[in-house]
Amino acid sequence: MTQVKKKKSAAREWADALVFAVIAASLIRWLLLEPFTIPTASMEKSLLVGDFLFVSKMHYGTRFPRTPLQVPLTHQKIWGTNANSYLDWIELPYYRLPGFTSVKRNDVVVFNYPSEFEYPVDLKTNYIKRAVAIPGDVLEIKKTQVYVNGEVGSNPEEMQFSYDVMTDRNLSPDFFDDYGVNMDSYMPFSNGSGYMVMATAESAEQIQKSPAVGSVTMRVDRSDFGDPRVFPDGAYFGWNKDNMGPLTIPAKGWTITMDTDNVAKYSYTIEHFEGHDKVEVKDNELYIDDQKVEEYTFRQDYYFMMGDNRHDSLDSRYWGFVPEDHIVGKAWFLWLSLDKHKSMFSKIRWSRFFNGIN
Repeated sequence: MTQVKKKKSAAREWADALVFAVIAASLIRWLLLEPFTIPTASMEKSLLVGDFLFVSKMHYGTRFPRTPLQVPLTHQKIWGTNANSYLDWIELPYYRLPGFTSVKRNDVVVFNYPSEFEYPVDLKTNYIKRAVAIPGDVLEIKKTQVYVNGEVGSNPEEMQFSYDVMTDRNLSPDFFDDYGVNMDSYMPFSNGSGYMVMATAESAEQIQKSPAVGSVTMRVDRSDFGDPRVFPDGAYFGWNKDNMGPLTIPAKGWTITMDTDNVAKYSYTIEHFEGHDKVEVKDNELYIDDQKVEEYTFRQDYYFMMGDNRHDSLDSRYWGFVPEDHIVGKAWFLWLSLDKHKSMFSKIRWSRFFNGIN
């Protein structure tokens, strides 16, 4: 006797479709592409607040999840709650599938924020910056200009800096908008003498020509000023955001002598990202598992990341190198862009649709 197959209920069909969709979306997000939104102005004008883009996992090779016990399609928290979306009972070793390419100098890269130690590596907050220096490079910054291996580094087309715009007039949002400066990129001085403005060199030059403006001057830190906020110890080395280095970017297999300067430059990286159980610095000397270290060989590659909005970017100048195991993927192309300062259909930046990211 032929047994008649029982027809699925509508609820069961919907449930099966939902499970399939979640599995398919999770696999695509893990293996191929992950959506990402630009939340801050650190990459303007190359990338704008409100840009929606896809990050390619394929280019540099997909990372295997290190925290597998996680609610699908979440990151750190379960949607709409403050509850962790993962369990850290199992933490797998780092492994990455072969990719099409490696991180190249000046690639725009999404990575996990290295200094966020309260989360597992693959669940740290995603950041996006430009890789201005790669493993083995010698980086130096002189009066805001990046130098790599002794040569002038490539500058993004619409790189921004901060400027003092001096005027005795009250400049309107429309004035700044005419020069491509949005409402989040300028701030009046408290004494009414002008504005601090984030702008490209071209925009600053055009603003200078306005009869409403007295002068426009880029803000640049003095070369003799050591900023303690700057990595690895700006006060000790006399470095700041506009003047720093030379600093060699660690590469896997690179061996260095742990003299006083190298202890100051690299002990933080060795302690937090090289997988040692116990790292200490005593009297400017490095100890690993209570043994003094005279030489050290790095276990993985590192990168130096900077935002294109150079004076409004929290980047490697402040928190250090990005380890290779923190790399998420390559910023590939935009699929939507919305301007929060506009309304209705004018919010949509049509010209940015499906633009590649360079």
